[in-house]
Amino acid sequence: MKKLLFLFALILFYSISDTYAQPISNKHPLTYYLPDITYDQNIPTPEQFFGFQIGEWHLTHDRQYQYIKMLAEKSPRIQLVEYARSYEQRPSVYLIITSEQNQQRIEDIKMRHQALADPVRSGSVDLAGTPAVLYQGFSIHGNEPSGGNAAPLVAYYLAAGKSPEIEQLLNNVVILFDPCYNPDGFNRFASWATVHKNYNVTADPADREYSEAWPGGRTNHYWFDLNRDWLPVQHPESRGRIKTFHEWKPNVLTDHHEQGTSSTFFFMPGVPSRTNPITPKRNQELTGKIGNYHAAALDKIGSLYFTQESYDDFYYGKGSTYPDANGAIGILFEQASSRGHAQESDNGILTFPATIRNQVTTALSTHKALTEMRQELLEYQRDFYKNAMNEAKADKVRAYVFGDKYDPARVNHFLDILLMHKIEVYELSKKTTAAGNTFDPGSAYVVPTDQPQYKLIRGIFETQLTFEDSLFYDISSWTLPMAFNLPYAGLGDGSLKGSKLEKVPQMTGSVKRSNYAYLLNWDHYYAPAVANYLMERGLRAKVAMESFSDGNKEYSAGTVMIPVVQGQTKNADEIYQLMQEASAKFGVSIDAAGTGLTPNGIDLGSRNFALLEQPKILLLIGSGVNSNDIGEVWHLLDQRYQIAVTKGDIGSFNRFDLDRYNVIVMASGNYNDISQSGVDRLRDWLQGGGTIVAMQNATQWLRGKGLSSVETKRSGGNNDNAGRRAYGQMQEDFGASSIPGSIFEAQLDLSHPLCFGLHRDKMPVYREGNFFVEPAKNIYATPLVHTANPLLSGYANKNNLEGIKNSAYITVTGVGGGKVINFADNPNFRAFWFGTNKLFMNAIFLGHTISNGATDRPAPVGQRE
Repeated sequence: MKKLLFLFALILFYSISDTYAQPISNKHPLTYYLPDITYDQNIPTPEQFFGFQIGEWHLTHDRQYQYIKMLAEKSPRIQLVEYARSYEQRPSVYLIITSEQNQQRIEDIKMRHQALADPVRSGSVDLAGTPAVLYQGFSIHGNEPSGGNAAPLVAYYLAAGKSPEIEQLLNNVVILFDPCYNPDGFNRFASWATVHKNYNVTADPADREYSEAWPGGRTNHYWFDLNRDWLPVQHPESRGRIKTFHEWKPNVLTDHHEQGTSSTFFFMPGVPSRTNPITPKRNQELTGKIGNYHAAALDKIGSLYFTQESYDDFYYGKGSTYPDANGAIGILFEQASSRGHAQESDNGILTFPATIRNQVTTALSTHKALTEMRQELLEYQRDFYKNAMNEAKADKVRAYVFGDKYDPARVNHFLDILLMHKIEVYELSKKTTAAGNTFDPGSAYVVPTDQPQYKLIRGIFETQLTFEDSLFYDISSWTLPMAFNLPYAGLGDGSLKGSKLEKVPQMTGSVKRSNYAYLLNWDHYYAPAVANYLMERGLRAKVAMESFSDGNKEYSAGTVMIPVVQGQTKNADEIYQLMQEASAKFGVSIDAAGTGLTPNGIDLGSRNFALLEQPKILLLIGSGVNSNDIGEVWHLLDQRYQIAVTKGDIGSFNRFDLDRYNVIVMASGNYNDISQSGVDRLRDWLQGGGTIVAMQNATQWLRGKGLSSVETKRSGGNNDNAGRRAYGQMQEDFGASSIPGSIFEAQLDLSHPLCFGLHRDKMPVYREGNFFVEPAKNIYATPLVHTANPLLSGYANKNNLEGIKNSAYITVTGVGGGKVINFADNPNFRAFWFGTNKLFMNAIFLGHTISNGATDRPAPVGQRE
């Protein structure tokens, strides 16, 4: 018996030694990744070009791009197209890969696919002579690198491979090959993994290589998740991709991702009950059929995988779901991530080459599926649009009307999204009233539903309150006119359309010379940009705290007045020149006032004009801070409003000269890296008149330090979890206990400075999670509060509905002479919530004007809840 135990221990020892002590080699021959066929010797392999084999090192974007560019130069099968430049000026490109014969008629193929998306013309397309179009894309999340590192191998195979299978593929399919959806994030992560690589690779998860520094490489330059931007199209990479998509109308789009290290490999379909109901059933059937090709290919190399679990096809803003609303099939791949060169996992040591191999394998199985399913996919594309038009004819909603007479900028940004997605928009032909709103020609537009993009129109305009499933991989609602705070309505009459809109109307501001004062209406989305531009150049400005009229025009509270003489250091000519520059730059009109005396309301010299301060903004960033949320603030201020900001890491807070700033922005997060001495400095700064704009649980951190008065309103989480529950129900219960991203109604106090520039006393706001806030104890300190029946669109369980109703969206705390503006959620979500951007910008520009009598005072630290 002792001998047997000794033998068992010996075997166990060597087994452990083999697992953890053997050197890890990431160098493999080309045949580890690609079929063992003949390749064109005139085209360099990745190893010959880079000087190392794929998988030994992480490719930076510049290296990947140079290789892709070389392939296009050497192979007659390939054309290279640059479709965008990232914020960091890296090229976003795709390759057109197909046979030489197809390259000669590439424009004809493109026109055929555009015709298939038009029911009027699709019947004339000869499907037998039409190649399918496959859009293959990699690594939209920069720190999911196996896709982007697989791309050169797949491109080499297509450029240099010689086999009957490749010949058949290239004759029957045009491949739009995007090697890197996210150049900036991909490069950021590659740099991290490379500089921390050991010569003797370690798989220990504790190694620094596997713990990226904040904010990580997942996101783009402004820390946005680009895989949520396919519908909002707010970033250059996304805009270029969508333009390419609609130029080509592909049949299938693939999106190669990574997931947790101890997972295996996932491919679509996702969870069946979580498919968007607008998506045709046939879409999921074809997705499943394509999945069979992936299963067979992964079986062949012995890789584990799963499907129809975890992931879904609901939100149309993701790369694998956007195609589903556009006559194509979206395919998501999720490979377990080594997040570096090798890492221990529940399935053994996961090496970087192994992750790349699975991505290559499923890229090639996609090729096989497209080759063999070409006819089916073309027929589906044609029938998708035909059926959509038939559904539109049966829909009671014949058109959607929307507009805003106060702010053309938000309307224009919404128009831009619609036109990007090839949705037909028309001017409103005559004044109409619908859903309690009046729409006027010149400021309102019509989207008929009877058009090929009917499915996507539904996905943009419709609300949804009932769901087959209570779990969501992403948000549950994104009704875009609500996100823009635009009045809109469905119409039973589609005859109100005037001229077709070919492009977004240009905003042209105007200004007349004044020798007394200029007036800037705060209604316009870009009014804060104009105010900042003028103050940055030395002009003094004041903001009206009450409304007034000059006899011809009404001016609401929030109007900015710039005197020409009093308090200015520039002369009238110089001031007029600045007015012209600002008006032209931002497309905002500025009015001239010839007298300070007004027939109605306050005069221009009234004490009810408060001094406007140019914002000097510090964004607190760093470990613990939600990088997406603070990135959205950075993007908003830097790109749209062209306001210079300072990004300060909270780990260095004690070194900041806080006197340089008058506004500090704190996105949701944990700020415990700020020491007690830092908290004391922050309190002193607040008491001296500073403004903090805090979101979500940043407000809780401030309360814990005695700097905010926010009181949370408790929610019961999941309303069905009382008593005894089945173990198998636990994951669903926990998932359903939090709002997954839904739209709620809030009531506004239009007299409050945080609501200046708004005219309707209710507005939609975005909410997720279950952080609910009690209204302030001071009856003047809650400018936005949720209504008693607040859910407008999306999912929320009964307990969360109970928690959010009558809860506060914004409260104001006073600390000495300073203010803390507490947002219960993120008003800048994913850069497409243009409506609530106004609230945030008011907090930045007007927070200091709020009366101390209209603020709550924080409870002493020892008395906090």
